[in-house]
Amino acid sequence: MKYLIAVVLLSISMVSCGKKKKEVVQNEQAPVKLKALIIDGTNNHYVWPKTTMMMKDYLEQTAIFTVDVYRMDSVWLGMKYNQNRPESYNSFIETYPLNDKTYHLSNSPIKTSTFKFDFNDYDVIISNLGENSPLWPEQTRKNFEEYMKNGGGLVVIHAANNAWGKWEEYNKMIGLGAWGGRDEKTGPYVYYNEAGELVKDPSEGVCGSHGPEYEFVLTTRAPEHPIMKGIPEKWLHTPDEMYERMRGPFENATILATAFADVEKNAPPWDPNVTGLGQNVPQLMTINYGQGRVFHSTLGHFDYSMECVGFITTLQRGAEWAATGQVTQELPKDFPSVNATSSRTWK
Repeated sequence: MKYLIAVVLLSISMVSCGKKKKEVVQNEQAPVKLKALIIDGTNNHYVWPKTTMMMKDYLEQTAIFTVDVYRMDSVWLGMKYNQNRPESYNSFIETYPLNDKTYHLSNSPIKTSTFKFDFNDYDVIISNLGENSPLWPEQTRKNFEEYMKNGGGLVVIHAANNAWGKWEEYNKMIGLGAWGGRDEKTGPYVYYNEAGELVKDPSEGVCGSHGPEYEFVLTTRAPEHPIMKGIPEKWLHTPDEMYERMRGPFENATILATAFADVEKNAPPWDPNVTGLGQNVPQLMTINYGQGRVFHSTLGHFDYSMECVGFITTLQRGAEWAATGQVTQELPKDFPSVNATSSRTWK
């Protein structure tokens, strides 16, 4: 009889536990993901159709983003800088198309834009545009400025800081820019000198420069910033262009990481009148624009540059910070060291 009672009690307990477990499952809800939008379509780097898809994948790998892509109606691929590259000029746009509509492929930069968009549907906008991107219509620019001032997020990647040098508010958003008609009136050069002092240099001169692609060391300047938390003080980046001599208002801006622009090594061989700056120049930075947040990365010239785990990690963290002001992602175990690069082949 005692055995029968025990079996009955055990059965009741199991049923009860089963009901409780089922209730918990029913009450569980999947976390709401952040909405990200990548804008592309005009870039002076012809690899951009692939790098858009790489960044889309990198953000989705975090499991905290859903990612859409908006491509301009008229497309300019840019230039094939290295003619020794084996792929054809059109290979990337042919391999990585968007299926939502047909795009006109222009042989030269587009001069005007009719772009309209409701940015408020997204937590963060990622720009994979570049030099010679047509200026958005005035109302679209005003809408984007309001989106940012009211708490929107923006991520600027590599050549996206070449765009729109005459758009004053965009220059404020990105802190520092390169080329795009910018000059000393746009703002000073900004760098760290050998003494570790932040310098704003109003000297006349070019805006935007870099040497041939090579590996270079990044130095963390804001180790307590959420994007940089846990990242080594120094780490080696895969071959890339080291942007320097950028100019801008640099208001409400924080330099996250720098690289040393060697006078000889970072001199552009195509311009004998320019040398490397010989200073520690910004490569990663954040900017506060109204209530909005901007993560600005100069890294990412080509697909192999974006395969660097350092690029991937700072993109993922930077996008989350731009969207929310926080970073929840842990540092990956394969992050580069000061002596060795670390890359993940993207397929």
